[in-house]
Amino acid sequence: MNPARNTPNPAPGGSSATASDGASGAAPGPSAVRLLVCDDHAVVRAGLLALLASAGDIEVVGEASTGEEAVALAAELAPQVVLMDLQLGDGIDGVEATRRITAAPGGPHVLVLTTYDTDADITRAIAAGATGYLLKAERPEELFAAVHAAAQGRTVLSPPVASRVMAQMRAPAPQLTEREQDILEQLAQGLGNREIARALFISEATVKTHLGRIYDKLGVDTRTGAVAVAKERRLLR
Repeated sequence: MNPARNTPNPAPGGSSATASDGASGAAPGPSAVRLLVCDDHAVVRAGLLALLASAGDIEVVGEASTGEEAVALAAELAPQVVLMDLQLGDGIDGVEATRRITAAPGGPHVLVLTTYDTDADITRAIAAGATGYLLKAERPEELFAAVHAAAQGRTVLSPPVASRVMAQMRAPAPQLTEREQDILEQLAQGLGNREIARALFISEATVKTHLGRIYDKLGVDTRTGAVAVAKERRLLR
């Protein structure tokens, strides 16, 4: 697979041709938002390119199927917005790609477009620097508006996502026991269950029991999610 795949038919001057050139027969205007699309499913990408071409004021300058491609193309093509899926198969995921893209000086804004709306996914994406978080069930008009909002640096969230974010903000901080706090600290250092058990002089079974309680209190179901929520809510000492 070519690690840096632009949209076809390069335009004069070395820039990529827009995705709408073939669909509408006219290039987007000078105020069109330059967009990079990252999704690991070729059929989904093709559908997005066709949909975005119909907007008229969005120029797709490139497409990527992996997080690594997205990071490379974001630096090469200088889009204003990267439309990012979260689950990207092998390699880095959309959250890590978002983190790397937004960390670059003058980098583009990242608008997450995904089917996943769990608290852990939302928290990780926003913590990584995503400007917006949109669900794939949104109407095309909402997607177009979100792309333009993201280009201006404005936060945009799908209604279900916004509700979850507000609920998190209003919810009191989870009360962890001293032992749960100790295990969470070890978890944040990347230690496995056996290593945590040795460090705290407890059994692996006890570690698993405490992890289950930590997950329940933080509203997550993975180790990565627990650490992300703990950092976001400032639960780590």
